[in-house]
Amino acid sequence: MSDVKKVVLAYSGGLDTSVIVKWLQETYDCEVVTFTADIGQGEEVEPARAKAQALGVKEIHIEDLREEFVRDYVYPMFRANTIYEGEYLLGTSIARPLIARRLIEIADQTGADAISHGATGKGNDQVRFELGAYALKPGVKVIAPWREWDLNSREKLMAYCQQHDIPVDFSSKKKSPYSMDANLLHISYEGGILEDPWAEAEEEMWRWSVSPEAAPESPTYIELTYDKGDIVAIDGVPMKPHEVLEKLNKLGGDNGIGRLDIVENRYVGMKSRGCYETPGGTIMLRAHRAIESLTLDREEAHLKDELMPKYAEVIYNGYWWSPERRMLQAAIDETQKNVSGVVRMKLYKGSATVAGRKSEASLFDESIATFEDDAGAYDQKDAEGFIKLNALRLRIAAGKGRRQD
Repeated sequence: MSDVKKVVLAYSGGLDTSVIVKWLQETYDCEVVTFTADIGQGEEVEPARAKAQALGVKEIHIEDLREEFVRDYVYPMFRANTIYEGEYLLGTSIARPLIARRLIEIADQTGADAISHGATGKGNDQVRFELGAYALKPGVKVIAPWREWDLNSREKLMAYCQQHDIPVDFSSKKKSPYSMDANLLHISYEGGILEDPWAEAEEEMWRWSVSPEAAPESPTYIELTYDKGDIVAIDGVPMKPHEVLEKLNKLGGDNGIGRLDIVENRYVGMKSRGCYETPGGTIMLRAHRAIESLTLDREEAHLKDELMPKYAEVIYNGYWWSPERRMLQAAIDETQKNVSGVVRMKLYKGSATVAGRKSEASLFDESIATFEDDAGAYDQKDAEGFIKLNALRLRIAAGKGRRQD
C-alpha cells in the first residue's frame, strides 16, 4: 500500500465518505484530495469544504457541474428516448461518467496515484465509476473501501467516527430509512421497507412530487421548443439545459408526475427494488417522442427504437466511455438534425400527455393523410397491388398447406 501517496476521493461530506477520508489516511498512509460535484442534488455542497478541512484535507475541489451534466450527458441520452427495462430513466447511471471523468482529471492535475469512491460492493455504481476511470486512464489505481474494510453497517461506521473524532453533523439525528441518490435528473430511494417488493412506498418518502391525488384540479399547459433534438426554450423563453430541467422538475413535481416503483436487474447479477422521482425527465421523454413523430422518417424512427435498448443497457452498465456508446451516439445524433419544432404538453394529476406538436421540418402531409377529399394526392387503388405483393409469400405457404396457427 506504500505505493499510494495521494488519492482523489469522490466526497459528499456524508457519513460514508467522511469515514473513508480517515480510513484512507490511516490504511494507506496517504494524502487525500476531495472532489465534490454539484450536479443538482438539491443540497448545499459548500459545507463539504469545512468537513474535509476538519479531517485534515488540504486540497479540496468543489465544482458546479449542473450545466455540463445536463448539456453533455442528460441531453444526449434523451435524444435516444432512453429507458432501461422499459421504465427506468437512468437518473443515477448517467451521472457517473461525469464524476469519473473529473476524478481522473483532478488526479492528473494533482499528481495523485489513485482515485477512490464510496460505492458498495453490491451495487452498479462501483462498476460505473471504475469502468469510466479505466477507460480514461488505463493504469489508474482504484480504491474501493467497501470491498476492503469490515465497516459493513451504520453502527460500525458511527463507532469508527467516535473512535477517530470524525465530525458528522447528522450523527445524532434521525436518519432517513432509505438510501437516496439525487441529481438534476432524478432522486432514487432504496432500502428500508422497499426491500420487500410487496410493500407499498410510504407517501412521506417522496420529496420532489405531490401525489397525483393531491395535484391541482386544473391542468398545466407548457410549450417546449426543440432544436436538433434538444429543448432550448419553455413557453418561448430561452433557457440553458440545466435551467430547462430545473423548470420541468418543478412543473412536473407540482402536478404529481414522474414517480416510479420498479424491480430492476442490476449489472452485478441481483434484482433490486427501487423507487424514483423523475418529473422533468418524464416530460422530456414524452415530448421528444412527439416532435420525432413529425420529423423522423418511418424506418429511421423504427431503427432508432431498435437501437435504444442496447444504448440504455450500455449506459446502465457503465460503458459511457466505450466505443460502442460513441458509435451509437453518432447514429442517434445523426437522426436529430431535423428534430426541431414545438411540443405542447398537458400536465395533469400524474400524467404528461401531448396536446399538440408542430415543426417546419414536419413530414406530416395533411393533403395525403386527410379522410376528406385529397384531390388525387393519394390513389387508393394503388393499395391493392401493395397488399397483394406483400401477401404473396403468405398465399404461397397457405396454398402448400402450411399451417398458419
